[in-house]
Amino acid sequence: MVSERAAQVLVASNRGPVSYTLREDGTLAAKRGGGGLVSGLSAIGQDADSLWVCAALGDGDREAVRRGTGTAGVRMLDIDAGVHADAYNGIANSVLWFVHHMLYQTPLTPVFDTEFRRQWAAYETYNRAFADALAAEAAPGAAVLVQDYHLCLVPGMLRELRPDLRIGHFTHTPWAPVDYFRLLPDDIARQLLRGLLGADRVAFLTRRWADAFAACAVDVLGADALEGTAVGVHGLGADAEFLRERAHQEDVNEWLVRLRERVGAGRRTVVRVDRTELSKNIVRGLLAYRQLLADRPEWRGRVVHIAFAYPSRQDLAVYREYTAAVRRLADEINAEYGTDDWQPVLMELDDDFGRSLAAYRMADVALVNPIRDGMNLVAKEVPVVSDAGCALVLSREAGAYEELGEDAIVVNPYDVMATADALHAALVMEPGERAERSKRLAAAATALPPAAWFLAQLSALTSE
Repeated sequence: MVSERAAQVLVASNRGPVSYTLREDGTLAAKRGGGGLVSGLSAIGQDADSLWVCAALGDGDREAVRRGTGTAGVRMLDIDAGVHADAYNGIANSVLWFVHHMLYQTPLTPVFDTEFRRQWAAYETYNRAFADALAAEAAPGAAVLVQDYHLCLVPGMLRELRPDLRIGHFTHTPWAPVDYFRLLPDDIARQLLRGLLGADRVAFLTRRWADAFAACAVDVLGADALEGTAVGVHGLGADAEFLRERAHQEDVNEWLVRLRERVGAGRRTVVRVDRTELSKNIVRGLLAYRQLLADRPEWRGRVVHIAFAYPSRQDLAVYREYTAAVRRLADEINAEYGTDDWQPVLMELDDDFGRSLAAYRMADVALVNPIRDGMNLVAKEVPVVSDAGCALVLSREAGAYEELGEDAIVVNPYDVMATADALHAALVMEPGERAERSKRLAAAATALPPAAWFLAQLSALTSE
């Protein structure tokens, strides 16, 4: 049954635009998030009723649902915590993420056993909850934009319930090539693809990922698999106006003073800001920096690697181990090369957006070397914010390479020696060339800012 206040435009995602915290006195505090979906939904104006369907992710969110404490335009789903954990950590983050980022150590993983099948059943249940909610809330002929790898089955499930809807799905990750996608059990591969192909339109961040998806669909399901589903590309850009305004607020200026003191006068900076996510390749980045110091002793005492890596998915053991390895290697480099007045690596393992923006502003070189990345907004943000212009050392496996590769110094993310050479080339780049490249990088990086990115998806879905 359709809701009495049916929505014309709906977004579905694991994480919503608001979260709740339960205070000690029993009251609830709401915190709104940002990003392209939030600004995009705001940008559609008053002529279309909109609704965001998301999961209740913590105790505060679940309590808000139980109390009926809501935010206008948002419906949170109180999915069983165990089901969510199995779907989110067990399947989305430990299987689908690993497949699309090609992270498995194949002699040992993956192992698709009875535990995997149990977790897959939870993933189905989780997706079904979203499909049922969307079916109930959508007005006749409404547009539904389903987001990311957590909800791959929703389009197909929703199509069965509401064939009148215009359904889109956007994947924010890379898509695996056929041979790697085929690691999945055959029935699961078919189910995933059929789930996505329930959409009128599926979209990706780059043509490379879109083509990989199409190749998998044809290989697994047959030559006519894509009939009835359009495949599109929308490269998410940086929000230049927001970044430039935010990067000159008081807290950022204070961080800039502190970081400059820690770096020391006259020294160059190599900056990276990442989650401690396996795909971000932080360890090889540190190894390349150590190789630079080993091969080119003239940089000792003259350059500092600012590496801000905030913890990600620490409830998974492999991520905790990776975070520890990052810290350990940074300490080893400082112990091997550091002096009384020079710390080669400034490593922080916590998240502070103001501090990150200060690092962006003082970057001479930005290092972005992921193993694979759907896009990588850091590669786009640093040139926008950098005060004097920065050189970008960029992995060819980042989605951003498609748009920024021409003005970046491009590296194979596995090649530590070549990455060390690229860091040297970036550090010795003439200031004029660096500024000109940075200007072109910033222009390319902001071509499709978040609100325009969202509206482009909506327009394509409703006009095709």
